[in-house]
Amino acid sequence: MLDVLKTLSGLVRSKKNKPIAPVSSQKPLVTSKKQVSTHPSVDTDAAIRIAEAKAREIIVEAKDEALRFRRAAEDEVRRKTEDVDRREGALLERNKRVTDQEAQIAKRLDEIEKLKADHILKLEKAAHLTREEAKQVILSAVRDNIREDVAKELREAEEAAREEADVKSREILVDAMRHGATNYVSEFTVSVIKITDEDVKGRIIGKEGRNIRTFEQVTGVDVDLDEEGVIRLSCFDPVRREVARITLERLLRDGRVQPGRIEEVVEIVKKELDRIMFEEGQKLCHAVGVYNLPAPIIAHLGKFKYRFSYGQNMIAHTLEETKIGIALAQEVGADVNTVRLGCLLHDIGKVIMDKEGTHVDLGVELLLKYGMPTKVTDCVAQHHEDTPFTSAESMLVYISDAISGSRPGARYENHEDYIKRLKDLEEIAKAHKGVVESFAFQAGRELRVMVDPGSVDDATATIMASEIKKEVEEKLTYPGQIKISVIRELRAVETAK
Repeated sequence: MLDVLKTLSGLVRSKKNKPIAPVSSQKPLVTSKKQVSTHPSVDTDAAIRIAEAKAREIIVEAKDEALRFRRAAEDEVRRKTEDVDRREGALLERNKRVTDQEAQIAKRLDEIEKLKADHILKLEKAAHLTREEAKQVILSAVRDNIREDVAKELREAEEAAREEADVKSREILVDAMRHGATNYVSEFTVSVIKITDEDVKGRIIGKEGRNIRTFEQVTGVDVDLDEEGVIRLSCFDPVRREVARITLERLLRDGRVQPGRIEEVVEIVKKELDRIMFEEGQKLCHAVGVYNLPAPIIAHLGKFKYRFSYGQNMIAHTLEETKIGIALAQEVGADVNTVRLGCLLHDIGKVIMDKEGTHVDLGVELLLKYGMPTKVTDCVAQHHEDTPFTSAESMLVYISDAISGSRPGARYENHEDYIKRLKDLEEIAKAHKGVVESFAFQAGRELRVMVDPGSVDDATATIMASEIKKEVEEKLTYPGQIKISVIRELRAVETAK
């Protein structure tokens, strides 16, 4: 506004120095060749003075307005500055109070910790126990007090669930049996004993089922007597099933089927099994034309009779692979004996169960221990391409293994995971204190746990069953459900002389 006023004042002053043209009220100004007529000049002094006066008034008003704006702005700034200073002071004061309170709290916490430590020390001196020892004493007392209650509640809950699920379980079982019915059962899970007299089954069952119960407990197999003319022994472990088969055949020939006799024969058969497997190893070696191998290696080869790889029996696989390898070596002019031994021994590490490692590494370690030739150990080490091939013989062993394992009908579905799951199932039970033995039945759908009656009472057995159930659910993946039975049986045996 000040700029406008200055401009207006300058215009007024410039008018004083310039002449003002006459203005006619009648006609417009016309220029011609004739001399222009002049009129008397208008008195402009009064108008100039009036304009100057108005300009001064406007300037004064503008200055007053600008002063008011300036004062208002200064007041606003001063007001905000005072407000900020006031808030800053309040914030500093509050921070100071918070800092003081935090220091006081830290000091009180230190005092409380010291008092707590002093009280704990006094309590330990008075009780003659450390803190951890007192904790264990209290936990032990509480555990003992609630053991019976927990076992009772578990039994009641299981009974209620069993009653509610009875009807549904029948439907599920009938449907499962309908879909699972088949005319053929693979030999790698079931052994069949033919009988001519059905009365034999009565002797196997015994009074109140004592004989069959003892047989299943000590052998770890499941006995099926439902089919006429045969007895089926079911178990995932082929060695355990073979012990049961030989035991039952001897008991039937002997005629004395009694709990004590069953246990005696089982122990005898277990001792004879090493000899049987050694003989099977010799048969395998002679079948492929290999002689004079170290006895421990022959014993390991005999275990192939009770070992399966993806459903393919190891003896059948080894025999087939070795014949293929020999034929290929003869065709290409390779070292036949090296290929023969490489094919025969390539999977020997699969029957070494007491050490950790892949079957390739375990097999190589065993062969080096008994001084087998380097070319043969190389064939074993390279038959899965774990290391590069070093000879034509190693490549022929690899090719023979691939042909035998991949031909149509050689192998079934992956049974390795199935066998591992059943073994893990038994190991979970064996890890509990007081467990004597554990057996997986019904293709892993039932787990029977034998406990020492002297160290495990009825309440502990009930709790143990629940704990095993929880571990199985957390650690294993399995179809359907698994029944867990913890069996506590007290026997008193004396011999009259």
